[in-house]
Amino acid sequence: MKKRPGKQLLELTVNDEFYELAVEPQETLLEVLRNHLGLTGTKEGCGTGECGTCTVLMGDEPILSCLTLAMDCRQKEIRTIEGLDRENGLTVVQDAFLQQGAVQCGFCTPGMILATTALLEKNPNPSQEEIKKGLEGHLCRCTGYNKIFEAVEQAAARKSRHGDSGSV
Repeated sequence: MKKRPGKQLLELTVNDEFYELAVEPQETLLEVLRNHLGLTGTKEGCGTGECGTCTVLMGDEPILSCLTLAMDCRQKEIRTIEGLDRENGLTVVQDAFLQQGAVQCGFCTPGMILATTALLEKNPNPSQEEIKKGLEGHLCRCTGYNKIFEAVEQAAARKSRHGDSGSV
């Protein structure tokens, strides 16, 4: 029988909070977020990187937390849905999703919100094709994609009109 290594020290920053955790080397970032830190806004849809539901931001890049080993996040900054800047309630992106009816069951929404946030941080005025590419790999079985794409367009327009305040 092959001996498994013991827990290892993981140091990372999640939503502007620094953590030192003892984790198993095979634990995913998703498992650490949900089971160690209690951040359950990040969902597990498929566990195989097919649905985008588990998307979080590492720095300013969207990543699939179900496929990312936690130990690969050492000394990295992670942002989850709970860590979005929303001093006055919802972020512009969250509010646009709500206003456009782009949420039904809401299970895929945290991943889509984070992917949209990353897209608009890099490209404040994306075309329809850029929006589709930015949300590539995100599955939504309830809402369909037209309302989601409209929500991204609305968020981009509101951010450009009102500045990038982050919240509504």
